[in-house]
Amino acid sequence: QVQLVESGGGLVQAGGSLRLSCAASGLTFSSYTMGWFRQAPGKEREFVVAITWSGGTYYADSVRGRFTASRDNAKNTMHLQMNSLKPEDTAVYYCAGDSKVGTYYSYNYYSGVSAYKYWGQGTQVTVSS
Repeated sequence: QVQLVESGGGLVQAGGSLRLSCAASGLTFSSYTMGWFRQAPGKEREFVVAITWSGGTYYADSVRGRFTASRDNAKNTMHLQMNSLKPEDTAVYYCAGDSKVGTYYSYNYYSGVSAYKYWGQGTQVTVSS
């Protein structure tokens, strides 16, 4: 079965950096559009970035210019490099994916939780001020 496992979360001071990873198994990774979402306590799950099966990226305005998503299809892995972290970036970060090969959708589609069938368990990111 499909499994997505996040790693790399932790505690960092404001202005610092972290690199999250999502290891995927049980799927043809190159056919999947992948996404990162985050959820802070008491808030709804929020879109961070999507990286499509064809390598396109869509970023939320709140992270554009600070976060960079990448994927390594040979290793079935996706990464999120997070720089210039702010206290408001504190959340549990989730990896998500769904098979989208051959399809092209808009930002509005990829930024919705319903676009993704599979989800990881999440990794905590805490940014102290």
